Amino acid sequence: MSIWWSLHLRREAASVPLARRLLLGTMETAGVDPDISFDLSVALGEACANAVEHGGRTAAALGSGPEEAGAYHVTAYLDGDRCRIEVSDSGPGFPHATVGRRRPSLAESGRGLHLIAELADHVRFRNRPGRGAVVSFDKMLKWRDDSLLKVS
Repeated sequence: MSIWWSLHLRREAASVPLARRLLLGTMETAGVDPDISFDLSVALGEACANAVEHGGRTAAALGSGPEEAGAYHVTAYLDGDRCRIEVSDSGPGFPHATVGRRRPSLAESGRGLHLIAELADHVRFRNRPGRGAVVSFDKMLKWRDDSLLKVS
């Protein structure tokens, strides 16, 4: 069995704990090991905070309505023994030096991306030209003995 969900969130600070709680609740219900759940929720929080802070342009620049300029998207997949999370925004994108790297620099403003890279097994930072940035990361799951979705 697999679980998939997607959120369309406003670029507001209050959206970050909402995304984290949904992920934690999903993983708790499925029976994912709490340490793995916590690591992924922290990584998700960092990716969402980055989207809230850097992930938007004006509606005029996007050629769309104000709701798209003030939004970002989170998608999570729990499938088999892996969880994959993707956070996308409509901002200016990552600096060229960050794109495609697994380990971003430890510059003053890039620590959240570095933390994501440390907490996940695989990370990708990419730009969608004219459409924003995407952070995707995944992690192998460990299961509690009483889990509903445990992979044999």
